[in-house]
Amino acid sequence: MILAIIVGMSIVTIVPRFIPAFIVGKVKFPNWMNRWLNAVPYAALGALIFPGIMNVIPERPWLGILGGAAAILISFFGVNVIFAVIGAIVTVYLLNTYNVLDLFQFLGV
Repeated sequence: MILAIIVGMSIVTIVPRFIPAFIVGKVKFPNWMNRWLNAVPYAALGALIFPGIMNVIPERPWLGILGGAAAILISFFGVNVIFAVIGAIVTVYLLNTYNVLDLFQFLGV
């Protein structure tokens, strides 16, 4: 019985993954749909990354936002993605370690 459940669940999982692979090659989409489908990976990536940015340090979500902004700024220079990630990590680390934002609040800026 357990084996039948496992096989059935694997079939139910595999079928929706393989059907698009066979259909997409045979169907001709209009240009507007191709442009829309090309944007889907970036939208999905943003939806996956943004909650993590907000929860880097739960009490201080602005640190994650500034780290994400640093990654965006670094990526505009066209460097490898690992440098953008390292830049974001270093930014959040430095801001958290040296409490730079608390210094700005102390100064009234």
